[in-house]
Parts: sequence; structure tokens; C-alpha cells
Amino acid sequence: MSKQFTVAAVQAAPSFLDIDTGVTRAVKYIEEAAAAGAKLVVFPETWLPGYPNHIWLGAVAWQMQFVGRYFENSVEAGSDQDKAIAQAAKDNKIQVSMGLSERAGGSLYIAQWHYGDDGELITRRRKLKPTHVERTVFGEGDGSDLKVYDTPIGRVGQLSCWEHLQPLSKYAMYSQNEQIHCAAWPNLALYEGGAYALGHQVNNGASMLYAVEGGCFVVAACALVSKEQQEILCEGDPMKEALCPVGGGYTKIYAPDGQSIGTEIAHTEEGLVVADIDLNMIGYAKAAADPAGHYSRPDVTRLMLNNKPQRPVMAFDQTAGLVSDADISSAAAEEAVTAEAAE
Repeated sequence: MSKQFTVAAVQAAPSFLDIDTGVTRAVKYIEEAAAAGAKLVVFPETWLPGYPNHIWLGAVAWQMQFVGRYFENSVEAGSDQDKAIAQAAKDNKIQVSMGLSERAGGSLYIAQWHYGDDGELITRRRKLKPTHVERTVFGEGDGSDLKVYDTPIGRVGQLSCWEHLQPLSKYAMYSQNEQIHCAAWPNLALYEGGAYALGHQVNNGASMLYAVEGGCFVVAACALVSKEQQEILCEGDPMKEALCPVGGGYTKIYAPDGQSIGTEIAHTEEGLVVADIDLNMIGYAKAAADPAGHYSRPDVTRLMLNNKPQRPVMAFDQTAGLVSDADISSAAAEEAVTAEAAE
């Protein structure tokens, strides 16, 4: 395992409600990151097909104009879009952490899909708890999504947006000796000037603190709002435009000591933020403070983690016992019922 290599984060406006164009652009960013020598590229939260800013901008009845299009442009596992991202990872020999809206049956989830540099899937995770009005659009993940994975470049984990404000979820990740953390953020200019907690100061601070607490590198990819996306969302309404301004991309990469490292680009600029990292730095950081190791007090406080998948349907048959605890299709459900009836 190489301990010194390059990582990259994408800062770009999405192709809002246009999944095929979005995937085409994603492939180009993957190629660009690989050409820069990166071994990992991280995309923002729900970059495919774009973060649903409309849920923050108007009444539910007004938002309904986006519901169908958002659903249809979300990504299904095993789809052509999924395969195209996997192929790009393989062709460019680079790991990809893709932030997207996952469509599974009739539900949507804020997801991060992690592809290996061989194009094979490492994991599909879902945001544990959508934030505030996001709950009107997205379902929830479970404890199986709080997991760090061994990869050829190191131990890699992922969280989305305000999951970085959840102390117990973060602690579950720290306890797994995470070395590289993929942090997916939406645009950080929503309600600019009116909601400080939604701005870049607080949210970049959360990414920086994660790096220090976890003793890991944090690749914090952040989208931005383009003029085209603003026009779709705001329809020329000055009040909505004030709530959803152009820009808001504040992508950063943090070292285990909290330093911002790598290239810098303006919050209105599209491109890559690239940094060279050295995993040897982690040992120095954790020598001072390892909150899930020598700096812990398990006799005083400790975490209980249920890491089993929680699914609404589990298929059984009377002879084999549990068939699957994963999401099952209607066809699989019918097959299980048919088998039970035959017995």
C-alpha cells in the first residue's frame, strides 16, 4: 500500500434534473482527476442529479413541479448510469466516491457509491438521517452504512453533509481506524446571510474538526449553484434568488492536524481541488489524541452500534431459514411466497 499519493475533490454545479448529461460530465471529471495523478476522486452530495434546493425555497404545492423529474433522474443500482461510472473508474484506474440520489423501488435515498479502481463496487451507503426538510424527499440509511473499508490506498469511509454534526455516527467511524474520509456536501450558500449554520464557515469547520478528531484526511467535495440551475429553481423570483444565490462551492481537503491542504479555487469556480497526502501523518496526529483509542475512557462513556441492515421485508422459507435480509424485488417476494405455498 502506497502511503503517499494524490486525491481530488470535484467542485461543480450539477446538471440539474438531467441524469445522462450529469453522468457524462462525471466521467470527464473522473478522467481529469486521473490525469492529475489522483488515486481517489470525491463528488458532492446528490451531485447526480443535483441537490434538491427547491425543498428549501417554497411551499409544498409549488415544489411538486420538481418531484416527478427528480425521481426519474435519480440513479438505480445496476443501471446504465451506474455501469458508466464503474467503467470510468476502471478505465482510469481511480477510486470514485459518487454522491447521488439513489432510487430504490418507490423511494429515494441520499447515497454515496464507492467504486474501486478496478470498477468493482466497494459499497453503496445511504445517509443515516436526512436533514430537516430533506426528510420530505429521502428515506433513511441504517447502521450498516457506518462502515470503513480496506482499499489499496488505505481505509476509506464516507459521510454526507450534516452527518458530520452527529457525534455518535462520527465516533463509530473513528473507531474503525479511518484514514481517508470522503465528505459530500451540497452548495453552501443557501440562505446566505440568513442562516449562519448552513454556511461554509460552519460546515467547513465540521470537516476540519472531523479530520482532527478522526486523525484522518478529509476530502470535502462541495457543489455550487450555477446561473442555469438558479433560473430553473427560482423562476426569476428575486426573493428565491436571494435565498439560492449563484456560487456556494467551498471545497476543501484537510490533513489530520486540521490544515487545509492542496489547491484553492473560488466558490463560484468549477474544477478540481487536488492535494498530495501522506498517510504517515496519521501516526503523528493519533499519538497526541486518538478519541476511539488511547484517548478514550470506555469505563465512563462508550458507544453501542447496531451495524446490521434494517430492511422492511426479509424473505424466509421453512427449510432454508433466512433467504435474504437485503431489499428484495417483487419478483423475489413472489418466488418466496410460491415456494412456501408449494411446501
